[in-house]
Amino acid sequence: MLYRFKSQATEDVVMMEGNARQLLDIVGKASSKGVITADQLPAAINALEDAVKQDTLNNKHNHDAFAAENHADEAERVHVGLHQRAAPLIHMFKRAQAEGRDVVWGV
Repeated sequence: MLYRFKSQATEDVVMMEGNARQLLDIVGKASSKGVITADQLPAAINALEDAVKQDTLNNKHNHDAFAAENHADEAERVHVGLHQRAAPLIHMFKRAQAEGRDVVWGV
């Protein structure tokens, strides 16, 4: 299943369910549909940025917990870390915040 995040301030962001749920758990909105209001966006941005920082400090190999020691170089180059998965949503949240707009999904 795909999750489509929408805001009147930006283009849509589409993610696979597992990746979207991980990021929604981080911001405290673990639901298949919902809204992050303009007032809630600063806390959501901080939560995602803090999670990315924490993940970077705790994990090697592309800054992601799923990479394992002794992987081939190619496996490390194609691995997608939390910082890469969160970047489009952080960008969307910041643009929506700047314009005072909400972000919705599943509606």
